[in-house]
Amino acid sequence: MNASELRSKNGDDLQKELADLLKARFGLRMQLATQQLTNTSQLRKVRRDIARVRTVLREKEKAAK
Repeated sequence: MNASELRSKNGDDLQKELADLLKARFGLRMQLATQQLTNTSQLRKVRRDIARVRTVLREKEKAAK
């Protein structure tokens, strides 16, 4: 997911996307802790997607002011 796709979404969709990513990160962290995670790069990808969503949400918040 790239930032241009995120910028086209509204605030509610971004909040839902953020919640889904946070749940996915939790699941990956639990898999990592129990040594069930085979592809550790997924964790990095989800972390970066969370950061992208939060950045776009902040941009939209600043633009609204």
